[in-house]
Parts: sequence; structure tokens; C-alpha cells
Amino acid sequence: MSRRRTLPAISALLLSACAGPQQSSLNSAGPQAGHTESLWWVFLGILSLILIAVLGVMLAALARRHPEFEPASPERTAAAADRTERRLTRAVAAATIATVAILFFLLVASVSTGKTIAGLASPGSGLTIEVTGNQWWWYVRYLDDNPQRIAVTANEIHIPVGRPVQIRGTSQDVIHSFWVPGLNGKRDLIPSHITTEWIQADRPGRLRGQCAEFCGLQHARMALWVVAEPESQFEAWLDRQRQPAVPPSDADTQAGYQVFMSHACVLCHNIAGTPAHGQFAPDLTHLAGRMTIAAGALPNNKGTLGGWILDPQSIKPGNHMATISLKPGELQPLLDYLGSLQ
Repeated sequence: MSRRRTLPAISALLLSACAGPQQSSLNSAGPQAGHTESLWWVFLGILSLILIAVLGVMLAALARRHPEFEPASPERTAAAADRTERRLTRAVAAATIATVAILFFLLVASVSTGKTIAGLASPGSGLTIEVTGNQWWWYVRYLDDNPQRIAVTANEIHIPVGRPVQIRGTSQDVIHSFWVPGLNGKRDLIPSHITTEWIQADRPGRLRGQCAEFCGLQHARMALWVVAEPESQFEAWLDRQRQPAVPPSDADTQAGYQVFMSHACVLCHNIAGTPAHGQFAPDLTHLAGRMTIAAGALPNNKGTLGGWILDPQSIKPGNHMATISLKPGELQPLLDYLGSLQ
């Protein structure tokens, strides 16, 4: 494997390793996920007690000493068989009743938790985010009654701390599943159908999400990040997302701009404020402000971005990004331009 291919692969592994507790149902950051985590602990406690009880009965049976075999009369043998059958009947009946009772309790606890989470919806919050699943990336749109205030981004969602947010999900191609375990459970994204759920973060932080429905070759590399931040920081970020791209300001970025506009990039990507109006691939208007590229497959820096542009198939085989042929000296200006899109 060449060095150009090895470095992005190592970066992807490091990024996955760093996700850690940021993608865990046991690291709840909001009320919806908090109820799910509580239910998980209830299930774990009850099922652990059942496991201990079963192992205890098994070990007791193995450790039990049986008397030496002695010939017995037919009457004694029949009486012993009757006692054993009555004892086993009582044991099986008790175990059956206990099993039904435990399953009924777990069912009630699960349904009750689902109703509680559904009751946390807050239609008056005023913040709705549309998330569309694509093979294999996330299209994110911040809805607004005023079309000029709609913001578009990709693979990264920012939300204000302490404020309920509605996620309106759909899919562009196959069934995907939106899942940020630190905020809520899984929600399927179905083509030509809208599903909704509510999320809320009670503390600032970064939470990793994942597509939880097998959707093709690169399903495992279809991740996203949710950034929870104070209201003032969120509003400032959202205002920046509504602005067009910063025009190139020096010779290097101007040269990179010309490289971008002269290749097939403009057919798939959109950069607001430029002639690039493609809608097939992620919006690049504020690319440099994102944490990752390639839907969480790589950290966002010049090295990984260069490797992604030159050979995207070695990083995510089967993805729909075309490989473009750059002349010597075109890559660095292009990276400078894309790095200016804050």
C-alpha cells in the first residue's frame, strides 16, 4: 500500500478510536437518552440477577452428593418417583410464573419509557432540522419560514444546549437510520416518507452519531457529529452558515478557486455565492469549519482532504465521488481555497 493510501487509513482508525464514550447510550447527554439509559440499567440489573440465579442452581446441582446406589423395593422406588415428580412440577410452575411476571414487568417498563420519551416533544421550540440520508453521507438543512434564512451543511449538526430540537428525517435512496445514542434512540429514514423525533442536549459537548440501518458497502463509514453549544455560540454559528462563501482573497486561493471551477467538482457540489450549484454531493460552502470529511471517515485537515480528492475510492470504496485528474501544481492551491471556506 502506498504512503498516500496508508496515511488516510491510519487517520480513519485514529478517528474511530477517539469516538469512544461520545457514541454510547450509557453516556446520555439529554432527557430522551437519559430515560433510555435508565431502562438499560433496569434490564441489566434484572437479567444479571436471573443469570446469577440460574448459575447458582446449576452449581448446586453439580455439587450435590448422591447416596450410593442401593437396591430398593418397588414400593419405595414408586414413592420416590412420586415425590420427585411433585417437586419438579412445583419448580417448573414457579419458574414459569416468575418468567411471565418478569417479562411482563420488562414489557411495561419498555412501553412506559417509550411513552415518556414521546411526551418530551416540544413543538414550540421553533428549531427544526431536516436530515436526509444518502449513500453514504448526511444532508442537513436548518428549516425556517423565511427561505433566505435556511442554512445547509453536511455530516455535522449544531444544536443549542437546553433547547429541544426536532429532527425531520428522510432518505434520498435506501433506508437509513439516524442514531445519536447520547441524545435519543434510532429513527429510520425512509425514501419519500418523513419521520420525526426530538433531541435535546443538557450540556455542551460533541456527540458522535451513526447510520444504524445497513445501507450498502460503506454503511459502517456513515457517521455524523452533533455539537451542542451555548445558545449564543449556536446562533453565531447558524448566522455564519447562512452566509455565502468567503471570496478568495489572495493569489493562492484565487488559483484554487479557478481549479475548483474548471473541474467536475461544480457538477456535484454547491458553494453559495459561486457558480457551483451542484446538489448531488455535500455542500462545501463552509467546509473548513467542519470536524471531519467523508461523513466522519477522516479528520478535516489539508493532508486528509488532499488524499480524499486524489483517491477517494481507496478510503471509501464504492462511494459516489468521482476521481478528478489534477495537473501538477493544482492540488495545493485547491486545498488553500477549500481551507478558506470557513
